[in-house]
Amino acid sequence: MEIILKQDVANLGHKDDVVTVKNGYATNYLIPQGFAIMATPSAKKMHAENMRQRAHKETKLRDDATTLAANLEGLTLTIGAKASSTGKIFGSVTNIQIAEALAAKGFEIERKNIVILGGESTVKELGTFDAEIKIYREIKSSIKFEVVSE
Repeated sequence: MEIILKQDVANLGHKDDVVTVKNGYATNYLIPQGFAIMATPSAKKMHAENMRQRAHKETKLRDDATTLAANLEGLTLTIGAKASSTGKIFGSVTNIQIAEALAAKGFEIERKNIVILGGESTVKELGTFDAEIKIYREIKSSIKFEVVSE
């Protein structure tokens, strides 16, 4: 079944994408939750008109995202945490602390767009780590952050 996404859905697509999914997934989950609408011929015509009108806005958003990615590239953050003498942190450092550190530097990034690289969603020891920031669709930026003892 073809559907038009009304918002970003992880592992499926971005807002306004026309995707094909299984009937049950569309009728039992995506459409009732308000994530998508059925891609009927009239809905496709409305979608095409909306996409045509939104095209010039898209280029501005993409340019802004590229500028932000260039500014973030090579940025190193320092995050303080209470730690034991062996280097283990009491608690953990998550994407929330990274978002707060970025906000202190003047970059307003939502925490759900920050992914800590290395398979873990939290950091539980001192050291230097990498994070990826999803800025806009396929535009991403990598930053380094260092966890130090307070």
